[in-house]
Amino acid sequence: MFTWRTTIVVYEDSPYGARILAGLFYTLQGYNIRIMDSIALPVGVTEDYLNKVLYNIKETPTRVFIVHMHPDLAARVFYQATIAGMMSDGYIWIATSSIGGVVESFSPNKIDHMQGVVTLRPYVQATDHIMNFTARFKSRFQMENPGIHDVPNPSTQLLWAYDTAWALAKAVHIARVSSSTPGRMLLGAVLNTTFDGLAGRFSLLNGQLQLSTHEVINIVGKGARTVGFWTPESGILKSLETNSVTGLKQVLWPGHLAIAPKGWDVSSNKRPLRMVVPEKQGFNEFIEITYSPTSNSSTARGYCIDIFDMVMKNLPYPVAYHYVPLSDSSQNYDNLLSLVQEKKADGMVGDTTITMSRMNMVSFTKPFTDTGLSMVVVVKEETEGGMWIFLQPLTTTLWITSLAFFCFTGFVVWVVEHRINPKFRGTPCQQFGTAFYFAFSTLVFSHKEKLESNLSRFMVIIWVFLVLILTSSYTANLTSVLTVQRLQPTVTSVQDLLRNGDYVGYHKGSAVPYWLEKMGFRKEILLGYSTVEEYADALRRGSGNGGVSAIFDEIPYLKAFLSKYCEGYTMIGPTYRLGGFGFAFPIGSPIVHDVSQAILSPAVQEEMERIEKKWFGDLGACQSKSNSVGSSSLGLSSFSGLFLVSGTVSGLVLLIQLAIFVYQEHNKLWDTSLHKWFQCLDFLVGAKDWRLPIFNGPHIRNDDSVNQPHGATTEVTAMHDFTSPL
Repeated sequence: MFTWRTTIVVYEDSPYGARILAGLFYTLQGYNIRIMDSIALPVGVTEDYLNKVLYNIKETPTRVFIVHMHPDLAARVFYQATIAGMMSDGYIWIATSSIGGVVESFSPNKIDHMQGVVTLRPYVQATDHIMNFTARFKSRFQMENPGIHDVPNPSTQLLWAYDTAWALAKAVHIARVSSSTPGRMLLGAVLNTTFDGLAGRFSLLNGQLQLSTHEVINIVGKGARTVGFWTPESGILKSLETNSVTGLKQVLWPGHLAIAPKGWDVSSNKRPLRMVVPEKQGFNEFIEITYSPTSNSSTARGYCIDIFDMVMKNLPYPVAYHYVPLSDSSQNYDNLLSLVQEKKADGMVGDTTITMSRMNMVSFTKPFTDTGLSMVVVVKEETEGGMWIFLQPLTTTLWITSLAFFCFTGFVVWVVEHRINPKFRGTPCQQFGTAFYFAFSTLVFSHKEKLESNLSRFMVIIWVFLVLILTSSYTANLTSVLTVQRLQPTVTSVQDLLRNGDYVGYHKGSAVPYWLEKMGFRKEILLGYSTVEEYADALRRGSGNGGVSAIFDEIPYLKAFLSKYCEGYTMIGPTYRLGGFGFAFPIGSPIVHDVSQAILSPAVQEEMERIEKKWFGDLGACQSKSNSVGSSSLGLSSFSGLFLVSGTVSGLVLLIQLAIFVYQEHNKLWDTSLHKWFQCLDFLVGAKDWRLPIFNGPHIRNDDSVNQPHGATTEVTAMHDFTSPL
């Protein structure tokens, strides 16, 4: 509920105290809560040992403590914690129900040393039965103990004891116990006994009383007050009403704080955090240490310093810290991280790459830079165009698609015009030439054939518009290809480097060589460099002249390089995922979670962009220059909408023209088709002397003579008079 991430468990060194540890550890881990330590206290612990334990845990940054022990030992722990100053502002003490259930029985002196403790107790509803029992209990207690005037209310344990006595009495009655009754029979009768007692429903499962609801109580003043409830179904609630909201009522923490403490303290002795800053050669944009001889002090500045300062200002609480510059001749950050691991420093600020091995030493925040490994290579101007340079502005797919549409447009124009336009008639060769000459002449808008049909005119208007856009784009891109300086990288892929066996460079002192060897590079061709000037010199000389063909490094370093050497170099190739830069703290430090949350907040992200521009300039402008590696060819996707419209219109015109043709010529088409059918029929039946002078009347059978004399009679036979086998 309060987003505390770490805790220390203090428990009684006995079977009773250790019983809940396994379940408690498992549950807390499920909520991503880290148990920093678990401390067992003997029942008869001495005062000196108890003080030593308390002062040891006071030195840790954790301020949340879970206490599970019998009430007498707990009272001693809270008394010594008060003396040690651990019942004051910033501390949180949570006690189990072993203490919450008997709060009423504590003396006022013990209560004074438990102010602000939050604990739990089984919830017992204040029924009329309990009120009656309480009045009778106090009256009888004062009668038997006349010297005691302040009688506390019966505790939950007392109510359980009362219900247990009733359970035993019921079991004796049911089992009809006598002196000869076996003990296991009586035990079985008790375990099976259920009834509504003072403390609620009395029911045992595996020998344990089943409890469903707990009260969350806060010890303040002379006793405890209820601040909430817990049920297995609903979790923590402010009340047990039907529409109750989740959460707790106002809690007064140790030191009478009404605001919940953050749960940890960056420094137990209130000193500023000691943040180690590496002194390094090269890439001073990230970290730079300057010394002042007059004041004998050092100052840290750079991109990483500005990011850390800005993030710490955005934490919900103030944190005091100062930078401690340290140098390492080997430039191995692992040596500096070991200081954080050994608690000799409180953290490390710098261009520290997050790796798996380092995560076993320290806890890293979320990365505050781009993550990944890439390479920088030299780019050179490409001067040779080639005899086929005029094809470069368009992709092969666009060339083929354009040619197909030219042919299709010419064909549709011919279909529409050749029956009504004399210029589209003639021999087949003439018609073919006219149609396709018309289509391709639209490239320069020199088509002279006059169109007669409105359908073809409408289609050509759409087509000419497409041609206008296409030719204009082609001309512009061809001009760019011929005039703009075209830069090409000397190396295009990691495979080229591996195939040629070229030397490659890396950032000295980084983990890049490990990854390069994983890619397949031999160790003897890897050269380390420390500054951006060395990077530029090595790339300029090249692999054959004592330099390298490519520099591999993390993206932040490559951006810093390109910010100074924008022209002549470019970042290419795939990006290999790495951890990025992060701030390091000791393992288990609660500040890691808060710093990571601050890094991911939108306000901090915007400020980080501003800081990046401050130290590295506008990388977008440089990348636009580096990325101008030749003019890209225009693809089909750029004109797919125009081709779709033109193709749809041409297809509709073709369908409309075919429909008109069929409508106008359907009679002739029908007669011709019928005539061809009867000729086929004559051939099949072998009746060669049958003729079809009439198409929609009876068939006429002529005499064998081809030329009948004038006036001769003819025999008319209908189709059903045929006697052929067909």
